Amino acid sequence: MAGGRPREFDVDEALDQAVRVFWQRGYEGAALSDLTEAMGINRPSLYAAFGNKESLFRKALDHYTDQKAVHVRDALDEPTARAAAERMLRGAVEVSTQPGCPAGCLSLQGGLAMGEDAVATRERLADWRRSGEAGLRDRFERAKADGDLPADVDAADLAKFVVLVAQGISVQAADGVDRERLHRMVDIALTSWPA
Repeated sequence: MAGGRPREFDVDEALDQAVRVFWQRGYEGAALSDLTEAMGINRPSLYAAFGNKESLFRKALDHYTDQKAVHVRDALDEPTARAAAERMLRGAVEVSTQPGCPAGCLSLQGGLAMGEDAVATRERLADWRRSGEAGLRDRFERAKADGDLPADVDAADLAKFVVLVAQGISVQAADGVDRERLHRMVDIALTSWPA
C-alpha cells in the first residue's frame, strides 16, 4: 500500500522561516497565515508536517537552539568558568545582532507577552531559559570543585548574573543597540568576574 504523497518542501528551510516569523512577531503575533506564507506551504501541509501552531513553535525553538543558539550549549565546554561566561555573553551578542535575522533573541521576543491560551508555550520558553541557566550553574559548580572559581562563589547566583546580562543584551539589541557597543558591555560585565 502506498503512503501519502511525498513532501514538496524542505523541512529545515520551512523551520528556518517559521523561526523568523516567531522571532519577529512573537508566538501570539504569528498568525497561521503568516507562517504558511513564509514557509511556502499550505495549512494542510503545515498540520501534516508540524502539527498545530504550538507544536510548530516547539519544533521551531528546537531548530533555533540547534542552528542559532549553539553558544548556550557550547559555552559549557569551555576550559574555564570565565571562558564559559564569556562565550555565553558574546554568543548572545552575535545571535541578537546577526545580519539578516530579527534583533534580539527568540526566547524573549517570541514569548514574554502571551495570553491565557498560550500558557504551555510560555512555560516551554521559561523552561528553555532555565535550562541554559542550570547548565551554567552546574558548569560553575564543577569550576569550584576544580579550583577554577573561589570556594565562596555562589554558582547559582553567578549563573543568574550571566543569564541576566545575556537577556539584557537581547533586549538592548532589539532596541537597536549595535554589536560593537554590546561587546563593550560584555567587557564591562566580565570585569566583575570573581577573582
